[in-house]
Amino acid sequence: MSDEQQAAGSPERGPQPADQPRAKDDRARADRGKADRARDDRAQDNRARDERAKARDNRPRAEEGRAAGDRDSGGSDAAEKEKEEQSEQDREEREKEEREKEEREKEERERERERVTGRFKEHTRDPLAEEQGDDGPTDLAAASRARHSTRMLFDTGRDLNSFDRSFIQSAHIGDIHLRLDSRPSGAGMRSGPVPEDELRGLRRVHVEPQGYVRLRSALVARRLLVLGAAPGTGRTSTALSLLDEVTSGAGAEPGAGPRVSRVDPDGGVRGLAGLLSGDGAEDRRGTGYLLELALTRPGSLPPDAMDLDGLAAALDGCGAFAVIVVTLGSAANPLLTGRYGMICPPAPTQELLTTRLREKLEERREELADRTAAPDDTPAAAPDSGPDSGPRLDDLLTAAEELAQRAEVRDAVGLKDLRPAEAELQASLLAGHLLGDLSYDELLSGCRSLAAGQAQEWFAGVDRALAALPAAAADGGARRSGTAALFHPVAFRIALAVLGGTPHSTVAAAAHLLTWELSVQSDPDNTPARPLFCDDPESDLALSRAELTDGRVEVAGAEVGARLIWYRGSALPAAVLAEIWDRHFPVRAPLVRWLRLLSDDPRPHVWMRAAVAAGELSVRDFDHSYAELIRPLAEAATPRRRIFAATTMDQAAGHASHRKAVRKLVDDWSRFGTKSLRWTAAMALGYGNAAATTDDALDALARIGVRDDGDQLAAASFNVVRLLALPDVATVLRRMADWTHHRREAYQDLGLVTTVRMALTGVDEVPAAEPGSPLGDRGDWPLPLALAATRPELVGPMADLLWTALNTPRSKDVAMDALEALMRTAVRKDGTEWARPGLAALLPALAAEEHDRRRLDWLLRRMMNDPENPLPDAQARSLWWLAVPSPDRTGEEERHG
Repeated sequence: MSDEQQAAGSPERGPQPADQPRAKDDRARADRGKADRARDDRAQDNRARDERAKARDNRPRAEEGRAAGDRDSGGSDAAEKEKEEQSEQDREEREKEEREKEEREKEERERERERVTGRFKEHTRDPLAEEQGDDGPTDLAAASRARHSTRMLFDTGRDLNSFDRSFIQSAHIGDIHLRLDSRPSGAGMRSGPVPEDELRGLRRVHVEPQGYVRLRSALVARRLLVLGAAPGTGRTSTALSLLDEVTSGAGAEPGAGPRVSRVDPDGGVRGLAGLLSGDGAEDRRGTGYLLELALTRPGSLPPDAMDLDGLAAALDGCGAFAVIVVTLGSAANPLLTGRYGMICPPAPTQELLTTRLREKLEERREELADRTAAPDDTPAAAPDSGPDSGPRLDDLLTAAEELAQRAEVRDAVGLKDLRPAEAELQASLLAGHLLGDLSYDELLSGCRSLAAGQAQEWFAGVDRALAALPAAAADGGARRSGTAALFHPVAFRIALAVLGGTPHSTVAAAAHLLTWELSVQSDPDNTPARPLFCDDPESDLALSRAELTDGRVEVAGAEVGARLIWYRGSALPAAVLAEIWDRHFPVRAPLVRWLRLLSDDPRPHVWMRAAVAAGELSVRDFDHSYAELIRPLAEAATPRRRIFAATTMDQAAGHASHRKAVRKLVDDWSRFGTKSLRWTAAMALGYGNAAATTDDALDALARIGVRDDGDQLAAASFNVVRLLALPDVATVLRRMADWTHHRREAYQDLGLVTTVRMALTGVDEVPAAEPGSPLGDRGDWPLPLALAATRPELVGPMADLLWTALNTPRSKDVAMDALEALMRTAVRKDGTEWARPGLAALLPALAAEEHDRRRLDWLLRRMMNDPENPLPDAQARSLWWLAVPSPDRTGEEERHG
C-alpha cells in the first residue's frame, strides 16, 4: 500500500472511529514520512550526478584498460585454440588406433575362421590326397569299382581247401578211373607205330574241330602240315585223325608195316627227311608220321623253310604224309605263317562232352539193365527198358546233359571250354553220379578238380626244364637268356590270375616284372636277360586259356575303351594262385616282391586287384602272408600301401575260416597299434568285415578318430561314411548324432566332419554298394541323396545332421560348400535329370524354418552370382520350390521354375 493510500485510509479497513488525538499522531507520522522520502530522493540524485562525473573522468583510463585487456584476451585465445587442436589430434589418433585394433581383431577372427574351415576341409580329404595333390582327384572311387569287378574272380563262398587231391586222384568208381592229374603217369612213347586199336578208338570218339576239312585238304595237297595249338586242346588227336584218314586210302602195301607212326623229336625235321630218303623208301608209301616239336624248351631252334621244303620233297618222293605239331608261341610263329603252317582250333565243348558221355554210358550199358531208377536228385531212367533198348540210353544221356547245365555244376567246373581230357573226366563224373557210384558232393568236388588239374599242368616240370638248360657260357649269357624265356609264359599266367579284366598291355607288363623276379630267384648270381620279343597276344591267349573282350578302363578319372583280357573260366584265377602258393614254396618270395611292386602302381585297377589276390593267398597261409606282406605294408609310409594291406585283410575276412583272426588283429591295432597301424585298421573297418557288429566297428573308429587331438580324424570319418552303405545304416546315423551332441569337442568334431564328408561322398566310393543294389544303380549320385531317394526313413536323421553342421560356427562354411555341391547335382550338364529325386526328399527337411529358408535363399543367390559356374535362374527357382513346395504349383512348374 502506498503512502497516499495509507494517508487516505485503506478501503479494506473501512471507516476509522472519531478519535482526534490518534488522528493527529497519524498526520504527523505521514508528514515525517514525506520528508524522509524527499530527502532520500535528493540523495539519490546527488549520487547519480557523482557517478556520471566519475564516469567522465575514468573514460580515458577505461579505454586504455580495454586496449590492454584486448591484448591479454588475444593471447589466451591462441593458447586455447592450440590446446583444442592438440586435443583434436589426440582424439583422431585414439580413433585411428581403435580402428586399427578393430581391423586387427577382425583379421584375426577371419584368420581363425579360415583356420577352422581349413582344418575341417583337411579332415574331409580322401586318404590318398596327400599323394595326388590338394586339387587333384583321388582314385578311391576307381579303386572301389576295381574291387567290385575283381571279387567276382575270387568267389569267397568257394572253399578252396575242400578238394582232397590225394583221395580223388586214385579213386576208382566201378570201371571208371578218375584221374585228376593231367600229367601222364609215365614218360610216354617217344617214337614208334600207333596201334590200329588206338586208331579205331580214336575214330569212334574224335570230335572234329572247326575247319577240320580245310586241314585235311592242306595235308593232302602238300603232304606236310605244321599244326599249331596249345597243349591239351586235342591237337595230337586231330593230327592222328588226319593221318589216319589220308593214309587209309593212300595205297599202302598190306602188311608192309605200320600205317601211322610217331617220330622221335630229338631227330627233328632233318632226321625224318633222312629216314624217308634212305633205304626202304618204297615200303613207306602211303604211311603217315607224327612229329611233336618242343620249341618252347630253352635251346631248341625251329626248323627253317629249307628244312621244311626238304621234308616235303622226301614225303612226296615216297608218297607219305607228315604232321608236325608245335605249341603256339613266338618261336613257332615263323612255322605257322609259312606255306605249311595252320592253326588247329579246339573242339566244340558241347559236342565233345556229349560224345564222351555217350561213350562212357555205352561202356556200362550192360549194367544199366540191373538198375530201375536213378538217384533221387536226378531224373529217373525208363525202368522197363532192356539192355538193347535205345530210349533208355537216350533218356539217361539227356539227364546227364541237364545235370551238366545246372548252375552249381557249371560253377564248380568254372571253365567256359572243356578240353578233351577234361570232357572225358566230367563225363565220367556225370555217369558215375547218374549210376549211383558218386554222391552229389563228390560230383561237385570232382568238377572243381578240372581247373586245379589245368593249373598243375601249367606249372609242373618248369624246374626240370630249367635244369635241362645248356651249361652256361663263360659270361653266363646263354643261361640268362634261357631262364627269362622259360619263365615268361609262367609269369603271364600268374599275372593274368591277379590282373584279369585289365588291358592286355597291363598284364604283359606285370608279367615281365614277375619274369625278372623269378629269374633272379632262380639264378641270383647272374643278372637275367630281358626277353624283348617274346610277347604274342594270340599265343598268350591260347597258352593261357584267355580271351579278349571289349571294355572300358579308367584313366585319370575318365573312361576310355580298351581290349580287356580274362581267363576263359572263373575257376582258373583261384586255381592258379592255389597251385603256386601251396605246391611251389620257393616261388613265394619273388611273388611277394612282385605284389609289393604292384602296390606302388598308381593305377587303381592294378594295385586294387593285386590287393584282392593277396587276400586270397593269405587265406591259404595267413601266418606267412602276415609276416611277409600284410604287416610290412600296414606300417608303410605311403597311404596306398596301407590301403593295400587293409584290402588284403578284408579279403581274408571274407572267408569264415579267417574272419575271427582278422577281427582280433584289427581290434588290437585300433587300441594299441602305432599311428600307421591305427590308420590301416580304420581302412579295414570301413569295408564292413573287420568287426563283429556295426557298433563294434564304430567304437573302434571313434577310438582312432579322437586319439591324439584328432590326428587321424580324416581316416576315421572317411571309413564311418563307408559304413553307410551297409544295411545297418540307421545305426551309423544314430552314432553320428550322438557324437555331435557329445560333451567332448573331439567327438563333436568327429560327428561334424563325418556329416560333411557324407555330403561329399559319392556312391561309387562306398565299397558295400555292390552293382545291382539300389545304391549301386546310382553310382554317380552323392551318397546322402541316394539314401534319401531309396530309404525315406533316413531323411530325418540326415537332415538333422546337416542342419547341425550348417549351424555350428566351425563347420558351417564347409557344410555350406557341401550343400552347394549337393544342389548342383539336380540336373546334369546336358539338362537331363540327375539326383533331383534325392534333393526333393532332403531339401524340405533342411528348410523347415524361416531362418533355414533365408539361408537357402542366400546360397541360391550366391550360386547364381558365381562368376565361374553361375546357376541358371530357372534351375535356382526350381531348387527353391523343391525345398519350399507350394500346393498351388504343379510338378511341371516346380521342375522348370
